[in-house]
Amino acid sequence: MAAITAATVVAARRASRPAPAAGAEPAADHPSVVPASTDPTEAPGWLPDLIRLGAVSAAGGVAAYAVMSLIGPPIVNHGLAIDEPLYRWVNDNQVRPWAAVLHRLNKVGNTWTTWGAAGAAAACLGVTWPRQKWLPPTALGSAIVVDHYATLALRHRFNRLGPPSSPLGTYPAGGPDRVVLFYGLIAHMLWREFSGSERGKIWAIGSVTALAFHQAYCREYLSKHWFTDILSGLLYGGVLLAPFIAAVRLIAGPVRAQIGRAGSAVGR
Repeated sequence: MAAITAATVVAARRASRPAPAAGAEPAADHPSVVPASTDPTEAPGWLPDLIRLGAVSAAGGVAAYAVMSLIGPPIVNHGLAIDEPLYRWVNDNQVRPWAAVLHRLNKVGNTWTTWGAAGAAAACLGVTWPRQKWLPPTALGSAIVVDHYATLALRHRFNRLGPPSSPLGTYPAGGPDRVVLFYGLIAHMLWREFSGSERGKIWAIGSVTALAFHQAYCREYLSKHWFTDILSGLLYGGVLLAPFIAAVRLIAGPVRAQIGRAGSAVGR
């Protein structure tokens, strides 16, 4: 965790903050207002974007299932060679008061915690988003649906038992997956809306990385999952997250840094 924090701070300090070019054209994701069409046979302007979001998110779920199905058999069949020695060592050296603290902190990756965070972020971003206010709630809602059903499909396929202290823990680990997917998507949309700078991106990535490490550490220390399932969950969350980030960029356009907006406002 200290290494992640230090790397984030150093990278953020080294990140350059380019000055806005004088007379720069407005970004593509903030075009001038276009009069609404009055043709009753024409589809609403948001409908094609909604279809794109659904197509990309569904394709991402299928791709994530395919990737995890590909690496699943070696992990399920041979992972215990790594998992069992680590499980015994952690249990033999576990400090009970520290485990009690981690038991509370571990809830950051629980299903209802992450869904609640996604719901709160959807409501807030739906208000602050300058255009396409439907996009943040729909993207986060789609992430919940895709993650839920792709994970169910993987668990039905592999049905791997967890450690003796938590036999319901399975492949891939759900907590690390949800932390990377939901908090990563929330951080990305917050960065798009309130920063857009290289430094802001570094802080967003560093924060989500630290949170993912925290969740993986809690799950391993508390023996909620096998170690290989935890690593698989981190990878699974990343594979699920990438298509949603791509879909948001596809629909909302490229990011324009807030410093540029502030500079253009001062210029007026």
